[in-house]
Amino acid sequence: MSAHQYDHGHTIAGWVGTGIATVGAGVAGLGVCTVSGVLIAGGAAIGVVSLVVTWALHLAGWGKGPALRPRAEWGMRVRDSAAPGGHAECLGCRLAGRGRGASVVVPVMPAQRESEPETVAAADSVR
Repeated sequence: MSAHQYDHGHTIAGWVGTGIATVGAGVAGLGVCTVSGVLIAGGAAIGVVSLVVTWALHLAGWGKGPALRPRAEWGMRVRDSAAPGGHAECLGCRLAGRGRGASVVVPVMPAQRESEPETVAAADSVR
């Protein structure tokens, strides 16, 4: 593997989507240079296709969610084991109806410093 200490997120879905979007941008750019509305619209349509293909690959497990993956799944040719159940904070998974049953991520508050007085929120005192 590589010497990187963190996951870059290089996935099949990411690379394929980027490749298709690059072609779409090239077609749209050619349309701007040649003043062709058909090419501009075609480039925009290819861009939409890249979104759909990337989303489909992500749902099939060839993408990654917004969180860190286990080190064993950092490889580009390794499918995401969490994809069938959906990722908790992933818009694409929520749009597909996945991940709704996943646990809600509760933000952890930083520890209180010793020099600060203890404060009680109004909501906590009502309980």
